[in-house]
Amino acid sequence: MTAASSLSTSDKRDAILAAAVELFAERGFYGTAVPDIATRAKVGAGTIYRYFPSKEALVNTLFQHHKQRLVEAVLGGLDLSWPARKVFSEFWRRTCTFARENPKIIQFLELQHHAPYLDEASRRIEHQLLGTATAFLEQGIAQQVFRDASPSLLTAIVWGAFRGIFQGGCDETLTLDDATIASSEQCVWEAIRR
Repeated sequence: MTAASSLSTSDKRDAILAAAVELFAERGFYGTAVPDIATRAKVGAGTIYRYFPSKEALVNTLFQHHKQRLVEAVLGGLDLSWPARKVFSEFWRRTCTFARENPKIIQFLELQHHAPYLDEASRRIEHQLLGTATAFLEQGIAQQVFRDASPSLLTAIVWGAFRGIFQGGCDETLTLDDATIASSEQCVWEAIRR
């Protein structure tokens, strides 16, 4: 009996998902072949198609699962009626903490962002996080807390800073410890506040 055949159905599915997220994070969607996922998961390539009808279905399953985890980690219990400074601080800390604890997941999500193969369910989850951020920024602009700029521009500034800091953590040019997260949060706040 081989190692692959001794795995239970749920173990095989979990092995496929774990291997796929690693490979998609490392190589991207187009650079990852189904046989490569099978090899890393220690299953036959045909086994993948028992669980997922296509590579697109597999990447969407992963995207939806992990994007929902990010949404829950960042937005769970976050109240937009709190003072803007507190909301922003919580948002930044939670996003950076999730990234520090799940670097492969963030790399995977970043590589799939706005990809043409994402389905409607994946796009809905993406818009949930973006919609909340936009509503928060619009509210802060109206209250003259944030710079008088489009929410899209402010989002780009915040997300661009996050991506740079996260990449610095991956490259080990930055340490993503609590002090760095707090210091970077203050810098980004200064960039968008009025």
